[in-house]
Amino acid sequence: MIMKLLIMISIFSVGATTPDIQTFRPDLLSDGFVLQGVDGALTGNNSNDVWFFKLDSDVTDDKVTLKAGTSLKLLPSLTLENIITDANKRSERRYMLWGIITKYKGENFIFPDYFSPLKAQPKSQTHPQKEQQGHIPKEAPPEEETRQKPVINDPNDLLTIPQEVIEKLKAAGEKNPAIAQRPTNSKRTQNTQMLPATEEIPSINTKSYSQNINSVLVDRTAFLDRQENNELLFVLDGFGRNVPQVSYRLLPCEVLELAERRQSTVPEPVRFKIAGIVTKYKGNEYLLLQKATRVYGHGNFGR
Repeated sequence: MIMKLLIMISIFSVGATTPDIQTFRPDLLSDGFVLQGVDGALTGNNSNDVWFFKLDSDVTDDKVTLKAGTSLKLLPSLTLENIITDANKRSERRYMLWGIITKYKGENFIFPDYFSPLKAQPKSQTHPQKEQQGHIPKEAPPEEETRQKPVINDPNDLLTIPQEVIEKLKAAGEKNPAIAQRPTNSKRTQNTQMLPATEEIPSINTKSYSQNINSVLVDRTAFLDRQENNELLFVLDGFGRNVPQVSYRLLPCEVLELAERRQSTVPEPVRFKIAGIVTKYKGNEYLLLQKATRVYGHGNFGR
């Protein structure tokens, strides 16, 4: 009887001391889901430096669907800094956005990677006098609406050349038919001679911005450190050497949440082997974790 009571008490104690695990939210996109050219609006202001992206259409990862009108917080990054700079010059802050969805403690975020400004939507002009007489003026649809919108959300789609560019190239070849018949000695001269010197080929200006200067951190050992303001950092391990400490501010994601849980189970600092994307925002370096694996030193490493 006493043994049964001890077993029941031990089971109750284990259940009471189990770390608080975030319950599953059925309305959250999966961590790591990639946004590919989603239209929406940038909201926020420079005073509190908190920015959101409001979706124009539904976004789904085949399991969960976020409805149009949902606003997701944008994480600090080089791309966000460039979006803010561009938005301060525009009356309408509408963009096509590429990025990575993260999930942290019951909330989704967007780590922006690329963006492209969208043209302002034309305002319909009404004529009250003619509407009262029953005559509603017919307006020609904007040129952008008459064209078929390209499908760019499928990574297997083939890239096509706009029809106006093809016509320009054909006209250039008809004006200078002898250019394509010249013998060439190298690939470089062949590519330059195929284009006539007198015909100006228009460039396709999509007004897109590519922030491809983020760096990657791979297999570095670090400690999770919580600052006085509750901000989390990963401090790279110097393995006892007299070297300056390098630290990164951590962006919210599922890997960070799992690392926090693992650290909370032991009193001493846990050594992690980490990998992720390093970015900058207003002079500070941030890290979006992709991996955080605990490293067991067996007493061979000193702090």
